[in-house]
Amino acid sequence: MTELLNRRKILGLAAISTAAIALTAGTGAWAQEAAAPKDVKVPASTGKVDEAKLVAASGLKDMVLGKADAPVTIIEYASMTCPHCAHFSTTTLPTIKEKYIDTGKAKLILREFPFDPRAAAAFMLARCAPEDRYYPMVEVLFKQQEQWAAAANAEEPLLQISKLAGFTQESFKACLTNQKLLDDVNAVRERGAKEFGVDSTPTFFINGAKYSGALSVDEMSAIIDGLL
Repeated sequence: MTELLNRRKILGLAAISTAAIALTAGTGAWAQEAAAPKDVKVPASTGKVDEAKLVAASGLKDMVLGKADAPVTIIEYASMTCPHCAHFSTTTLPTIKEKYIDTGKAKLILREFPFDPRAAAAFMLARCAPEDRYYPMVEVLFKQQEQWAAAANAEEPLLQISKLAGFTQESFKACLTNQKLLDDVNAVRERGAKEFGVDSTPTFFINGAKYSGALSVDEMSAIIDGLL
């Protein structure tokens, strides 16, 4: 904490939140998350949680992709700096969306599980975007992950991505200095870890059953088909 305060003084940014400060620092947790399962067509779940408790409202509003009454609920805990999460977003999710989400068979809820301050900052920006731009912004952040997550200074690439969603430089800074939002994002992570045993990303709960790793299209399809 003392080092962080000293950095704020050095940078002249005493009022800036932890997420904003982190934009100029490297992230040591960028590749520590769980790898995708290998050569498994139908992965076995690693447990099941109380589904009613899992979907219960708590803290930040759940952002739902798909129809609210879809019979299959996919809850993904992700970190925006997680390469496996980016892989799922760019290679698996588009097909799952077309096959199941767009057809009303499943819905997706993305929940924040940042492993580092840059991931928290990216989630904050997605939350500050207009609600209908939340998932499009998340998609762009994952697609361009290498450009900002591993950059010496992430502020400029994140600002440019944010401008595509309608941010100004002022609203960008205001978002990243919103301490309550940062606290809320971190609270989602803490609840996921404490109540549902999330300890790596991506972690999925599909109708309450838990799966770890960046599931492939075939793997997720097999799980969903078994529930329909």
